[in-house]
Amino acid sequence: MRKKVILACTQCNGRNYSTMKNQATNSERLEVKKFCKACNIHIVHKETK
Repeated sequence: MRKKVILACTQCNGRNYSTMKNQATNSERLEVKKFCKACNIHIVHKETK
C-alpha cells in the first residue's frame, strides 16, 4: 500500500512537494534533495507528519 506524503523544506519549512511512499519497504522518514522556490536553492526536503 502506497501513502501520500508531504515534503517540507528544512530551511524555510515551506511545504513544497508531495509524493507517494511505500510504507512496507520504507519505515523511516523520506529525505529528498529538491528545489525550494522560496529559498531559490536546491536543499533537502523531509517528510512531514
